[in-house]
Amino acid sequence: MALGDGDDGAAAAPLISDRPKHLTIVRSGTEWTAASHVITAVIGSGVLSLAWSVAQLGWVAGPGMMFVFAAVTALQSMLFADCYRSPDPEVGPHRNRTYAHAVERNLGGLSAWVCLLLQQTALFGYGIAYTITASISCRAILRSNCYHAHGHDAPCKYGGSYYMLMFGAAQLFLSFIPDFHDMAWLSVLAAVMSFSYSFIGVGLGLANTIANGTIKGSITGAPTRTPVQKIWHVSQAIGDIAFAYPYSLILLEIQDTLKAPPAENKTMKKASIISIVVTTFFYLCCGCFGYAAFGSDAPGNLLTGFGFYEPYWLIDFANACIILHLLGGYQVYSQPIYQFADRFFAERFPASQFVNDFHTVKLPLLPAWRVNLLRVCFRTVYVASTTAVALAFPYFNEVLALLGALNFWPLAIYFPVEMYFIQRQVPRWSPTWVVLQAFSVVCLLVSAFALVGSIQGLISQKLG
Repeated sequence: MALGDGDDGAAAAPLISDRPKHLTIVRSGTEWTAASHVITAVIGSGVLSLAWSVAQLGWVAGPGMMFVFAAVTALQSMLFADCYRSPDPEVGPHRNRTYAHAVERNLGGLSAWVCLLLQQTALFGYGIAYTITASISCRAILRSNCYHAHGHDAPCKYGGSYYMLMFGAAQLFLSFIPDFHDMAWLSVLAAVMSFSYSFIGVGLGLANTIANGTIKGSITGAPTRTPVQKIWHVSQAIGDIAFAYPYSLILLEIQDTLKAPPAENKTMKKASIISIVVTTFFYLCCGCFGYAAFGSDAPGNLLTGFGFYEPYWLIDFANACIILHLLGGYQVYSQPIYQFADRFFAERFPASQFVNDFHTVKLPLLPAWRVNLLRVCFRTVYVASTTAVALAFPYFNEVLALLGALNFWPLAIYFPVEMYFIQRQVPRWSPTWVVLQAFSVVCLLVSAFALVGSIQGLISQKLG
């Protein structure tokens, strides 16, 4: 049984149609709107952990791993952008509007269901990570003000549960944005916020380095009590960097917003290059300046770990920008799940008023609002579940490392490479086939190493 075809046509009746019949899509996106979507999704929680990651890897391996993951992400995004249309990447009649549709058309139904399970799990995990990060930033604002008022040694401790619930309530409201086509404004706002706090992190790191009069750190990274502990820290650092880069989970959904001509794959490739260059620049600046400022004591979260105390108002502003960015980033990663649910239930229950009917709601001082009961129920349950898991596992670095390691190889490497072989009809044992298969195997080994370390770190935090 099929997951669904990109366009109507001669294909067999799909199990899940590409979109509900009551939705009409108007594509007007450009490389700049696509790049803003990518930057909104990518420069988020990950950038804040990079100073700690560089501290574990040292001055050579730390920046080196960022360049490696940037190059890997650029390669897989180039391969994946060609999978939007089939069989020809530029003029093919079939649109693969989601990751799962592309996998099904190229690799078959079983691979598509495996991909779908991994993708939905990964997107759910991003919602958890963003909820944790938003709570940490809320507490950081309170702690910054407390330290400024009572001194750096004051017992300024605040619980995170209340702020996770507040973030969840805000996401519940934002979740009624219908889809990517209606949220360009939110992505642009979130992208501006990501630039703002990234610049602040870079500036504070540079200022501290200048004030110290020396560049801290070493070639081998932060020392540990035992070699085994060093291995775990290195693996978690690699997992954090892996979390910070790939956006294959949402690439095709973003590409589906682009107007044509020019061909969507060409526009998406330009957007990918723009976003990867921008994110790599900020990642290097945040990670390296943070490590130069704090050395082996670099905090797990650059703007909330309180390596920086002053100016307190700037710390507050940076964390407010983080929160606003995460409000948008959460939606960018949640929309594919929402759209999948809309398609799935609309196809399974075409006559259901609960699933397909919209109702107009008018609130005082607000424009009329069209509400679908299925969306209200499903999205409420989804937001509540991500909030609940975040409350149970509020461990920033460990959660990021686990998500990065778990999803990097299958979703960012394996499926794009295998689909490229099909799209371009690459023969087995040809030089291209051998090189890309070797590339995939190396990425698998790196992901497995990072996964083991991140699981160990998460268990240690929970039991500790």
